[in-house]
Amino acid sequence: MSEVRVRLRPLVSKLNLPTVIKTAVLPGEQVERLFIATQVGEVFYVGDSEVVFFLDIRDRIITLGTDGGYDERGLLGLAFHPQFYDNGLFYLHYSVAGTQGPGALQGEFQPDPCDPSTLNLRWENRETQYDHIDTVEEWFLPSSGVPSKRRTLLNLRRPFANHNGVNSLNFSPETGRLVLTTGDGGSGFDPFNLSQDEMEIAGKIIEIDINRNTNFNHPPIATRFNELPVSLQETLTVLAKGVRNIPGISYQQVQNQFIKYVGNVGQDLVESVYSFIQYNPIPVSRLVQSNAISPRESLVNFGWRGWEGAFPTPIIRDCATNPNLDEKILAYYEEAVALSGNRLQPLTSYFHQDARPDKFAGTALTGVQAYMGNEIPTLTGSVVFTDGAKKVPQSPVRGALAYTTVGSDGQHHDFHEIQVNHDFGSGSAYFVSLGSNWNQSRLYLGVYGSIKVTDRNQGTVFEIIP
Repeated sequence: MSEVRVRLRPLVSKLNLPTVIKTAVLPGEQVERLFIATQVGEVFYVGDSEVVFFLDIRDRIITLGTDGGYDERGLLGLAFHPQFYDNGLFYLHYSVAGTQGPGALQGEFQPDPCDPSTLNLRWENRETQYDHIDTVEEWFLPSSGVPSKRRTLLNLRRPFANHNGVNSLNFSPETGRLVLTTGDGGSGFDPFNLSQDEMEIAGKIIEIDINRNTNFNHPPIATRFNELPVSLQETLTVLAKGVRNIPGISYQQVQNQFIKYVGNVGQDLVESVYSFIQYNPIPVSRLVQSNAISPRESLVNFGWRGWEGAFPTPIIRDCATNPNLDEKILAYYEEAVALSGNRLQPLTSYFHQDARPDKFAGTALTGVQAYMGNEIPTLTGSVVFTDGAKKVPQSPVRGALAYTTVGSDGQHHDFHEIQVNHDFGSGSAYFVSLGSNWNQSRLYLGVYGSIKVTDRNQGTVFEIIP
């Protein structure tokens, strides 16, 4: 793979933490505008010579950062209808104000292979033991220019504060449906194994048919598909399971097929990027009737929690006899065995520890995006991804930008770091989001000066340029 060097052109600065970067053409205009959603509940777009406030839902967002400032809740998803120019419809996914609960477990979860009871926990008393509620809503931009909510599509009760997905909404150019990527519900190691349970909404990639049963406007708060009324089940289709946490889904058209790219955030070992073309989606109305599913039907399965990328999920701890080394213990042997031949292999992976001179050690995958532009020729047709913070023995913090290529062999591919020629100064630069324009000819990078959502106005959105 060739070495790639890029520069960053600042577009908007002094933002709160940018979670979503997308483009759309406003009704009545001809120009494709850059839209930026922040975790605290703001949406801006870049006008001709100014940054314009498009939407403010800060009062609808749960209070963030109450436990040290770091938070994975907030405004998590924004998607514009493919006919937004004509119909003014767009969609939001966010954590709802006033829904804070005590959480599903007391204390931190750690699986213990020597204690089988820790491997088979159940999420009991869901109506009282949860962290918060997420919602997916349809909004409308009228001719007056003041957006308003039209209806609620889903209400999801979440067991923990983290792993709610981010950049979690997109429209599939393949089916025309709204796609929601949900994380496994949080904590660590997916304590209730929600991601593999096909009846659980957590840990899945779901399509929503927004054109079906449009009069249904008051969905119940749910955690399982069979808790939803039939009219709502009929609008949902499950594409994939075994998800830990996904920073969005990206589509790349190659001739008459669409390649889907998904990044799965790792636990302690590895971050992984996946690709797939063929899949066997299952309508939720059929999934609920389990006897109607053919044994030969199977969802795309990323393998979590039995597998972390291409590896059986390990528990990593310090070696008692040598503090410079660590030992890796298989966390879920039976699950790893059961999923060994029934899961999607990663397209590429990178590690939390990597001493190779031409690689980097990362922390958490924050974006995956196909690039079809020509301005950076080496990247044309490749998949670009970001990591929040490289693990290097120096400060200040810097994120990582990298890419991999996609071949027809279906094999695991290597990756290469993209060298970023930009002076971030003495402050930290976490790479927190990645976006593109509608035809994927331009790439945009969201950078933040802190990992704490309570540290305000430290964000900048850049265009990645040659």
